[in-house]
This record gives sequence, structure tokens and C-alpha cells, in this order.
Amino acid sequence: MNATQTGLLAGLALGAAGAFGGFTVFLTVLVSGVIGLLIGRVLDGHLDLGAVLGRGRDR
Repeated sequence: MNATQTGLLAGLALGAAGAFGGFTVFLTVLVSGVIGLLIGRVLDGHLDLGAVLGRGRDR
């Protein structure tokens, strides 16, 4: 599954949550999706938490 298909599915899920569950459910699904994306990026090695948190830099 490529990024376009993943984005489409995420948009459909957020749209359904907003339409049927209201704004609070929409925000819950959105935050859960962002957390899942970050975890996936870390596990794939595309996101270095040390760089994001400011650790590992020479000062």
C-alpha cells in the first residue's frame, strides 16, 4: 500500500468518525492516527527520537 492509498484510507476514517461520532470522536481518531504514525516511523527507522528530543547532539 503506497502513501496515497494510506492517506485516502485515513481521510475516509476521519471523515466517517466526524460524520457519525461528532467532533470529539474525530479528534480522538486523529490523535490516535498521529500516534500510530509516529510509532510506525520509529519502528521503520525513518524517525530518530534522539534528534527530535534534542539528545545526541554535540554541544
